[in-house]
Amino acid sequence: MKLKLKYAYLVCFVLALVSCSTEPYESTEIPKAENDVALEQELLGIVNDHRIALGYSYLEYSAVAHEYANTHNDYMIARGGISHDNFSARASNIASEVSAEFVAENVAKDYPTAAAAFQGWLESSNHKKTMEGDFTHTAVSVKKDADGTYYYTQLFFR
Repeated sequence: MKLKLKYAYLVCFVLALVSCSTEPYESTEIPKAENDVALEQELLGIVNDHRIALGYSYLEYSAVAHEYANTHNDYMIARGGISHDNFSARASNIASEVSAEFVAENVAKDYPTAAAAFQGWLESSNHKKTMEGDFTHTAVSVKKDADGTYYYTQLFFR
């Protein structure tokens, strides 16, 4: 009887864990929003200009990072808010595809211009540290939701 009770508790525990886990991108149908390419290019330029002014290296554009930034923006738009959900998977995938040793990201929402998004990141010590970090490559995705709210994801790696 005690063995059956322990087994029942174990089954309940496993079911509770599974029901509370975050659903991965692959199993969720997420609509794709259109990129605002002009804002993406402007923000990349602003970040690189900032880095150069401080004596840091210029960040090369990465199509691989852009793909993952796009996917994450679509995910955030579908959820209606910013997050770093599934960052470990994004970082691991980028690392394996381009042999990166370190990956970081900045996200933002509600900034109407690239300059405003940059300024918001600059005023946050963690985001500023990422923009000024020891990275070699980057990509930024900028997309709008149906209400016209901008979402930003910038990935960095070396």
